[in-house]
Amino acid sequence: MYIKLFLRLTLAIGFLSAIADRFGMWSQEKSAWGNWDNFLEYTQLLNPWFPDAVINPIAIAVTIAELLLAIFLIIGFKTTFVAKLSGVVLLTFALAMTISTGIKAPLDYSVFTAAAAAFGLSLIKEKFFEIDTLIHTEKQ
Repeated sequence: MYIKLFLRLTLAIGFLSAIADRFGMWSQEKSAWGNWDNFLEYTQLLNPWFPDAVINPIAIAVTIAELLLAIFLIIGFKTTFVAKLSGVVLLTFALAMTISTGIKAPLDYSVFTAAAAAFGLSLIKEKFFEIDTLIHTEKQ
């Protein structure tokens, strides 16, 4: 049960760290992007088939999705579904990185590993420190 909590929190913190990076909350030495404009450039790099006009909306949508996934993982809301969705999002990132920049970056950043962890989390059925247990209890 502690493994499930560990997976939820580390996946969530990973999402939150990436969000913090694109808003300049990490120091320049530790940053992948460091600001929103650099994140937009990277988003364009990973999505060259999209016109420039939709890159900002895509970046905003991804950021909101990561924030919601992180919050839901932390509180344990619909964990099985959110974990699967997190796995799909991370696998999509990993594949986009591989297609656009090669295999090294997603391996170095453990994006495939994070996706596998999310899919693994979705298979753990016992509940541990999850809001779902409170919701389920209230319905009974």
